[in-house]
Amino acid sequence: MSVPYELTGRRQQKARTRQALVEAARRLLADGADPAVEDAAAAAGISRTTAYRYFPNQHALLAAAHPEIERSSLLPPAPPADPAARLDLVMTAFTRLTLDWEPQLRASLRLSLQPGSGRQPLRGGRAIGWIEDALTPLRDTHPGLDVHRLAVAIRSATGIESLVWLVDVAGLTREEAADTMRGSATALLTAALDRQAAGAARP
Repeated sequence: MSVPYELTGRRQQKARTRQALVEAARRLLADGADPAVEDAAAAAGISRTTAYRYFPNQHALLAAAHPEIERSSLLPPAPPADPAARLDLVMTAFTRLTLDWEPQLRASLRLSLQPGSGRQPLRGGRAIGWIEDALTPLRDTHPGLDVHRLAVAIRSATGIESLVWLVDVAGLTREEAADTMRGSATALLTAALDRQAAGAARP
């Protein structure tokens, strides 16, 4: 198996070069561009030949520019016990991340929709984990509720995909779209709890 160029010799210097290309791509994306490898190279002051050693095509470059958010939770220290309050905190943080990283997330979404693109970072499922973390108290208070399925439902109504539709198609402002996504998350939680309560009340 071949070893990536940046993992051979002068690894620290190559890591800095790679990061410079990624940061240049992110800046260009934030400015509304659709950067090719040579665009990132020019912005970073790196030769095209060198840049292509790190990123053989635009697909590889934009995938690397996707934000790496390794946090296992979006809850603050000592979060509340109430699931609705916890979910609101997580959704507020999640929608802010979506707005802050919108250009990069849009690029990743576009890549993920291209034929043969494979599994993109956008599909990593981090947000589902963050939402499940918010809903954790329900596992004790509502043991019959499928918390994972509820988290998936909430994720389906939030994030970059929903932001694109709400802004580009529905014509909302970004802040209006964020409010709508937070409201959808709350409504889905309320509906799930109501359904379970109605089921438990049946003889």
